[in-house]
Amino acid sequence: MLESVTIDSYVLGNGTEFTLARRGDEWVVRVNGSMILMSSLMHDSEESLAEHALSRVVGPRRVLVGGLGLGFTLRAVLDRVSRDCKVSVAELVPALVEVIKSSPNTFDAILLDVDNGPLALSNASNQRLYSERGVRACRDALRAPGVLAVWSAGPSARFERALNNAGFDVRVMRVAARKGKRARHVLFVAVARAPRSRPE
Repeated sequence: MLESVTIDSYVLGNGTEFTLARRGDEWVVRVNGSMILMSSLMHDSEESLAEHALSRVVGPRRVLVGGLGLGFTLRAVLDRVSRDCKVSVAELVPALVEVIKSSPNTFDAILLDVDNGPLALSNASNQRLYSERGVRACRDALRAPGVLAVWSAGPSARFERALNNAGFDVRVMRVAARKGKRARHVLFVAVARAPRSRPE
């Protein structure tokens, strides 16, 4: 059995520790020493996130990727957009929240691959990103008819309702975590509905 070698670690202000480790050809991010948050062997669902989000946007000019992780989502986005598309990446949740809040009507697509999605969070403070307020902030940051695509370890009826309530048409998909394996992840692909016109 190959030994896992710690490459680097980072402790958040609330004490949560993230560790990057390597075991042979596999790269792993662990939380608090034991829970595996991501592995380089299971990245097909991250690529599906980019594929399904960008297939719903015609000629995206600005895309926000929330959560760099091991870089698979970002790579998949860059492979699918033109060279003149501006792709922004925000990694830590406070920075990501600020980017979203300060960018009204800016992005054609927002892809969130943060923590384990809206459930089974490794860091409880990440919940604000998936709250009603967080979802509405994402809606406000999109140019109509923009797309919000969210990676999740599993389904969440509460989060699906929050998306609907914020003005999105939502499609929930189960996709392979790794080709040829049974493991599945969930994608929430939400297209912003056009605002209703006010009666004159």
